[in-house]
Amino acid sequence: MSRTLKVAAVQMDAQPAPVVDRLGRAARLVADAAAQGAQLVVLPEVFNTGYTYHEINYTLAERSDGQTMTWMLAHAAQHKVHISGTFLLLDGGEIYNTAFLVAPDGRTWRYDKRYPFSWERAYFRAGSDATIADTELGKLGMMICWDHVHPELWAEHAGKVDAMVIMSCSPAVHKADLVFPDGERIGSDSIPALRKSYSGSDMPFGSTIDQQAAWLGVPVVHSEGAGKFDSTLPAPLFLVGAALALRPQKWGKLLQAKRVRMESDYYPQTKVVSASGHVLARVETEGDSYTLADITLNDTQTAPNGRQPRSEMSALSRLLADKITPAVVASQYERGLAALGYSAKPDPRRHLWLVVGITGLLSVVLLRLFTRKR
Repeated sequence: MSRTLKVAAVQMDAQPAPVVDRLGRAARLVADAAAQGAQLVVLPEVFNTGYTYHEINYTLAERSDGQTMTWMLAHAAQHKVHISGTFLLLDGGEIYNTAFLVAPDGRTWRYDKRYPFSWERAYFRAGSDATIADTELGKLGMMICWDHVHPELWAEHAGKVDAMVIMSCSPAVHKADLVFPDGERIGSDSIPALRKSYSGSDMPFGSTIDQQAAWLGVPVVHSEGAGKFDSTLPAPLFLVGAALALRPQKWGKLLQAKRVRMESDYYPQTKVVSASGHVLARVETEGDSYTLADITLNDTQTAPNGRQPRSEMSALSRLLADKITPAVVASQYERGLAALGYSAKPDPRRHLWLVVGITGLLSVVLLRLFTRKR
């Protein structure tokens, strides 16, 4: 036996805006999707604030009884739908990127992002546990953005869930431009480590969700951000240094590192995927929108289908995004918490990965100097 569930995957322009404005936009999307029969509405990552690398993130972190959670509870009850989405949560003197799934009757389930992507570690720390929400709709697994490129996180849900819910806001870093104050642009494809980390595809992990859904044998609802990503960077000297490492004639531009901005698109991946890995519905337009689909849930959890697919992301890309860059920017997180009156828990391996990153960057520079002299 099986049952059908109508779901809505929501796309929102990720340009930062006041919380009250973004919640108003989200309210219209939720109301419209519910009116079309949606029983589950999945909002994007940090739907309440938008996505940026800026110190304002510390002050935007809310408690679990704050404005955004109150909004989620109210709208789930009003429209009689389950709502999920993430926001920066201040809890126990630490900040997390937390997804909440809220039921119409007020029950909630929490999941903290396990893998902050690169520079995100400057604004929140990693979670540690999987969450399977045992709702009246079924058992729903939860992930946030970069988590889904890690096969071991999918494996934690094998045979335990009826569907997966993933909330993302993913700048296309592999196709980004570094924009200097003088207007010069340097593409991220000029950075050796990034160039080797991606396959050259327009969407290097675009099919990961489809493949893992087919392996788990359960449908996936995936929300995304949209629009243009335009932000300064925490600890910018590290990335700018990597971009210019093989260009000695431009090393003087390192003095402009603090004013460099990164610009890119987002991945157009707001979609609903079937248990066989086929895309049932996808948002094809820009800006705020949503797509509806009926997904089929089995009455019993199914075992995985064959051998689990490998990650489409290289080991190097995950090393850079999971370990090295977070180690470089973690001190900024500590300063941000201190400004709020809190002290971050120490990360015992941070200094190890910091040394690895700096050593790697210096090795590239020295190799370049040596080859030029020859």
